[in-house]
Amino acid sequence: MTIIQNKIHNVDCVQGLRQLEAESVDLAFADPPFNIGYEYDTYDDTREAADYLSWCHEWMSGLYRALKPDGTFWLAIGDEFAAELKIEAQKLGFHCRSWVIWYYTFGVNCVNGFSRSHTHLFHFVKDKSKFTFHRMNPQIRVKSARQLVYADKRANPNGRLPDNTWIIRPQDAPQSFSPNHDTWYFARVAGTFKEREGFHGCQMPEQLLARIILSSSNAQDVVVDPFAGSGTTLSVAKKLGRRWIGFELSSEYAKYGSDRVQRCNVGDAIDGPPDPIESAPTTSAGKKLKKSSDDKVHKAVIEAYATAGGGYPADYVLCDPELNANFIQKCEELGGKGNPFYWNNLLLRLRKSGELPNSTKRPPAITEGEMDSFGYAAEVAWRLLAIDYRKTLDEIFCSPEFAAEFDRLAEMFGPTECQVVPLDFRRAAISIRKRANAARKAAEQYKSQLRNGVETVDINSLADDRFNVPGAFLLRSADVGVYAGDAQNIRTRIQELMQNSSWTDLDIDSVSIIELKGGLPQRFALKSALVQREHPVLNCRLLEDDSELTA
Repeated sequence: MTIIQNKIHNVDCVQGLRQLEAESVDLAFADPPFNIGYEYDTYDDTREAADYLSWCHEWMSGLYRALKPDGTFWLAIGDEFAAELKIEAQKLGFHCRSWVIWYYTFGVNCVNGFSRSHTHLFHFVKDKSKFTFHRMNPQIRVKSARQLVYADKRANPNGRLPDNTWIIRPQDAPQSFSPNHDTWYFARVAGTFKEREGFHGCQMPEQLLARIILSSSNAQDVVVDPFAGSGTTLSVAKKLGRRWIGFELSSEYAKYGSDRVQRCNVGDAIDGPPDPIESAPTTSAGKKLKKSSDDKVHKAVIEAYATAGGGYPADYVLCDPELNANFIQKCEELGGKGNPFYWNNLLLRLRKSGELPNSTKRPPAITEGEMDSFGYAAEVAWRLLAIDYRKTLDEIFCSPEFAAEFDRLAEMFGPTECQVVPLDFRRAAISIRKRANAARKAAEQYKSQLRNGVETVDINSLADDRFNVPGAFLLRSADVGVYAGDAQNIRTRIQELMQNSSWTDLDIDSVSIIELKGGLPQRFALKSALVQREHPVLNCRLLEDDSELTA
């Protein structure tokens, strides 16, 4: 059988994993049967220990073969075989980065023992020095004491990485328990929960899978779940803009799981509370910021802008890495308490309130030629961070770390024939934001043309001269729209993209073409109409609605 992406295959995972191309998977999550006698509809969960371990070795071997050299494997397993499977994984060549305990409420009642209220989560990688782990992603970070205890608005709003700490049950010590530690606290999906699908008794919480997928993969990476079950892993992967493959032995589970995945879309909210015990600890020693302190910081930021901003508007100071570094350094020298994100964000707020001195220089306008040359890369970088970080463009540029990640992604997807500096990518993103609203409105006049039919051809057919035309295009991978663009010459533009391995790695196999005789309309108008119809994964959502203004 042929294993295609974005599908749950009704097949034994051992057989399915053999059909996968070697080193083609970025992330695998497995929640196998625990061999504790659970009643599945097609699987015997009461194997002899040796038989069970041999079977686990077989499917884990398949995962190891399918994972890329920098791939990651997360394993969920119960007490009975946790230690044995950790050893089996290490024998195969996996390296254990973390051993996390998932603590849950609504535990399984045990008659002659303590109630089962946790599952082991092993974080394995193939290469112990080269793997994906997004330590700066705010969606996997946790609030610091400055935020929780002191409500200090100068604290880094992105929080900090979780601790490596053992804890006891939250009921026994509510003030000391925190989901920040290596014991993760997510409620088990009980029968009364809204999140409950109802057809599978071992449903994982979406928030738990989101933390794993966000930390260990990138948008459009391939995520595999060999035990698809209720489809949670694959639903979350789809919501987060990943490609996905599932294997499921039960035909009934495969059907219901597939239906569940089809009901969700890229960018949909993750079900369940992100912080199951959200509450700020109180303390009599908590400090409150004094207004005089605020005033001092405001004055420091205004003076830093006046002396280090080069006379340019605040937006440009935020975009220009050199100007922004000078501005941050000046804030530090002037003793303004805070951090770079706080100062940059305050700079924007002071601009909006009219408290900054007037700019004396106009930044150079980005040309249509520049937008054609690299604007698409800025759009993709923005969209990837909006999916994973759930931050607005201003929030991305206010954080030097996030801005650097934006620069890296833009360069990764940008042109290979010319050098583009970070400032230009950032200016292009701001230009897209400024033009998006007008493009959405202008798109209405082109929707009827799209309804009349769009020609879709194999990507290898682009050598045909008939595609040397102006218009819009939609790159596809199987039945998934990946990116919609526009160009004065469609063939030339797509050929330029396909010279970049970051685009070819997305398995683009076909392209839809919409020719416009007489040249392109208002910038992005036809493209926006295409985005609104097809919802491609990598396009800025401002071309479709205003969601990325409040991402």
